[in-house]
Amino acid sequence: MNSFLNIERRDAVVTLTMNRPEVRNVLTGNGAVDEFVAACAGIAADDSVRAVIVTGAGPVFSAGGNLKDMQRYSRDDMDVSAIREDYRRGIQRLPLAIYNLDVPTIAAVNGPAIGAGCDLACMCDIRIAAETASFAESFIKLGIIPGDGGAWLLPRVVGMSRAAEMSFTGETITAADALRYGLVSRLVPGAELLAQANALADRIAANPGPALRMTKRLLREGQQTRLDSLLELSAGFQALAHKTPHHVAAVAAFIEKRAAVFPK
Repeated sequence: MNSFLNIERRDAVVTLTMNRPEVRNVLTGNGAVDEFVAACAGIAADDSVRAVIVTGAGPVFSAGGNLKDMQRYSRDDMDVSAIREDYRRGIQRLPLAIYNLDVPTIAAVNGPAIGAGCDLACMCDIRIAAETASFAESFIKLGIIPGDGGAWLLPRVVGMSRAAEMSFTGETITAADALRYGLVSRLVPGAELLAQANALADRIAANPGPALRMTKRLLREGQQTRLDSLLELSAGFQALAHKTPHHVAAVAAFIEKRAAVFPK
């Protein structure tokens, strides 16, 4: 079987392309989760990576779960505890790997992002979409719930009211609606999507890697901790940042009125 992910490296930017368009880049019933987890582990261990793009090959970003594979959960020989463990050891490793990645991530949504596909986009820090993209938190339409963490992710992106509307109706929203909801930060013509995603990634990757990773961690922690706790963490991170060669190079360049050249 072909690999699910196509991994490309360009300077400090890694692009993860879901490359099973014949099955609409579904995330279950295949090796998708294992490959994402392995890719994220490799990225996390490589300090030279400063930005990651997640996108899909073909006309669909991701259709979410594999419905044919999901039918096995209804068999009499598949008990509830086994299904629970299947989620914990399967799809639920995906948000832990992607959301917790210290490197800034961009979802370049090239087409429909449905169910777990919508949640995958929400696991990323920034979402830009083709004008033909669409989104649906569609689990309710199948009589199930977002088992991949969508109930935690989506409200943090669009707010509780919008998340509730999307989750309770399961209806598909257009790219224009996604922009209005704040689900994506910009819409671009489909032919320009990857070029613009790469341009954004390059603007991010032009900055010092250690500060990027620490800034992302602070943004993540700031969503769920007290201000005094975040200030304490910020003080520690800032002490580390002041001792990096990147900070020294940036200050020297600013004083000398020239462009900074950062270590790899």
